[in-house]
Amino acid sequence: MAPCHIRKYQESDRQWVVGLLSRGMAEHAPATFRRLLKLPRTLILLLGGPLALLLVSGSWLLALVFSISLFPALWFLAKKPWTEYVDMTLCTDMSDITKSYLSEHGSCFWVAESEEKVVGMVGALPVDDPTLREKRLQLFHLFVDSEHRRQGIAKALVRTVLQFARDQGYSEVILDTGTIQLSAMALYQSMGFKKTGQSFFCVWARLVALHTVHFIYHLPSSKVGSL
Repeated sequence: MAPCHIRKYQESDRQWVVGLLSRGMAEHAPATFRRLLKLPRTLILLLGGPLALLLVSGSWLLALVFSISLFPALWFLAKKPWTEYVDMTLCTDMSDITKSYLSEHGSCFWVAESEEKVVGMVGALPVDDPTLREKRLQLFHLFVDSEHRRQGIAKALVRTVLQFARDQGYSEVILDTGTIQLSAMALYQSMGFKKTGQSFFCVWARLVALHTVHFIYHLPSSKVGSL
């Protein structure tokens, strides 16, 4: 594979970055759908719904139509948290990446480039919470194109954020990821991030039991050495 280098975001990268975001989120829909099918309440609906309808109506055809119609509805539910996330993001911090991430010294957005194509990205913003005793930076939107994974690009992007946090005097780096994103969780934990809790990022995520897991990385106080 061609070598990859990490640099700061430029406005000419926007189309690539938005494409990465959209494709990256869409990839999680099939796994979410499979997870949804295994939920007890889904199994009850899939098995009990047609049976109850058959007992009430006495029509096998009606019960069959009901069963078949459930799957498109469940697929819609599986996709909705991810499309909701993309829509929300494109209306907030990703609506103007330069303004959101590159207008202040304590924030940044990077892309990984290979053969003049953006194949990865990550952003970082300071956590604005006056109650915190430590200075925190939050990692956002770590994505690597599917054809360029398992090459260390994601790890290099995370290391870029951690080094930036150290250089800017941050004490902690936090991030959120979904329970369905097993490879991402494994990456963060292998790099020293620790779980701090979990929540639901939207109503649709709650409906499909899709938790967001919160992670934290404590930066050493000493600036000796490099990450």
